[in-house]
Amino acid sequence: MYKVLLVDDERIILDGISRMVDWSAYRTELAGTARNGLEAYERIVEETPDIVISDIKMPGMDGLELVAKTHASNPHIKFLILSGFGEFNYASQAMQYGVKHYLLKPTNQTKIAGALAEIVEELDRNERREAFVSRMKERLDKALPHVKEQVLKEFVTNKTYGRRDREIIQDLFGISLDNLKVRLLVFQPEGAVEYEHLFALTNIAEDIMGKPLLLLSTTIGERVLLLIRDESDEDALYGMIGKIRETFFQFYKTDTTIALSGFGDIAEARRLYRETLECLNHRFYLGEGGLITKQDIADQPKTAADFIFDEERLVLLVKSGRADDVSKELDDLFEAMTGIRFPSEMIKSHVITMYMAIIRQGSSQHLHSYLKDLAKLIGLDTFPLMKEFVTSAAMEITAYHYETNRNKHSAIIGKVLDIIRDNLGNPMLSLHWVAREMLYMNADYLGKLFKKEVGDKFSNHVTKLRMEKAIELIGEMDDVKVFELAGMLGFGDNPQYFSQVFKKYTGCTPTEYKKTSSYDES
Repeated sequence: MYKVLLVDDERIILDGISRMVDWSAYRTELAGTARNGLEAYERIVEETPDIVISDIKMPGMDGLELVAKTHASNPHIKFLILSGFGEFNYASQAMQYGVKHYLLKPTNQTKIAGALAEIVEELDRNERREAFVSRMKERLDKALPHVKEQVLKEFVTNKTYGRRDREIIQDLFGISLDNLKVRLLVFQPEGAVEYEHLFALTNIAEDIMGKPLLLLSTTIGERVLLLIRDESDEDALYGMIGKIRETFFQFYKTDTTIALSGFGDIAEARRLYRETLECLNHRFYLGEGGLITKQDIADQPKTAADFIFDEERLVLLVKSGRADDVSKELDDLFEAMTGIRFPSEMIKSHVITMYMAIIRQGSSQHLHSYLKDLAKLIGLDTFPLMKEFVTSAAMEITAYHYETNRNKHSAIIGKVLDIIRDNLGNPMLSLHWVAREMLYMNADYLGKLFKKEVGDKFSNHVTKLRMEKAIELIGEMDDVKVFELAGMLGFGDNPQYFSQVFKKYTGCTPTEYKKTSSYDES
């Protein structure tokens, strides 16, 4: 039941609305009434209602002031504003605080009930969204099923697959692989992909598909990979895929391209994965977003089966800023095309696709220049010149990402150092606290980045700064006590542990150090 607070400076209106509305019919209860804005805000602070029905014109604090003050402290509370005809323009100013519901006085039960139903529906939607986000974050905090993920990665990336492997999988996951026909689904979010996107996509797919249809899931690069049972009802499968895409878009406003393989035995997972990569490679021709199957590309010009341009791998290498790895990847790709002896027009088609994938990773201000250079690439008539052209663009964009990543990392660690300095006396100061509460980052990643930039582990660096601060305080405060130092430097009510750390750092206890310091000064 949602709690409602009714506010009006006219007792007749308060009593009338209180009696004429069947609150329980709309899953609400009248938690209380107030005669003005000041009294209403006190009730809001004490009882935190879900909905406030308020007159706009009241003594002391009017309805608009009440909305503004409540929005600052409790933005989730929904308002239904009651106003006279001449006050409506004034009341509409509350829109800046998210107020959507207004009723002109005099009103009646039907109008109030209708507005109340709309607000309850909106609160229900918010609760469902918050519940989804909460569930997702709870799952994110738990360890992912690394073993299952690794198994699926092995299936699709390794050529070998033996009887012993089959037996282990059956025992480990309780999946009977005998006569099991499967398909692979690959989800590729468009635009800038974050780890949260892949995590959410996986969980949405698990919720919608469920067992026994969904067997295993994992992520490879910036894609989500699902191993599913053969679903004979194609319409039902396509419906679930569409619902996954729509749900993901609802929460992240990002479209997704999906590739669906044909059927095969689980031992053929590698072949099925190659089919999905072929489908994803045709995003350039078919457009981003939507579902692509092998049937959709069946009429496309055929290429040699042994050559697959893994656009995702090349893009990730460029964005990583690792020039040597990008150069080697391009060498391998061009060598593969040379060995297959493609016709010149087919080589040019692959090279253009490769070039487009690379330049999309560059800065937006240079994209126009790169696109103008596309005409030069099309005009080149020798394979070595095309390779040199594409490699030059790739090296330039890779260098751009190297500098961007380096500046980004330095900025992050600068924030961390500022947080450490400002929180030396905070007992909560830790790598996990800084990562989760202050920067909303993965703690392991932040720890590695910190050590790389600073040259020391986070905990060691904090201890060093605290001990240096302790030495400084001892020099400045002759009568400072050990327990006071412990409290000031984040050791809480554990002066004994502080003394142990201090002795390990300086070779003597704080008391001994104070005596030595006093003796040296004399």
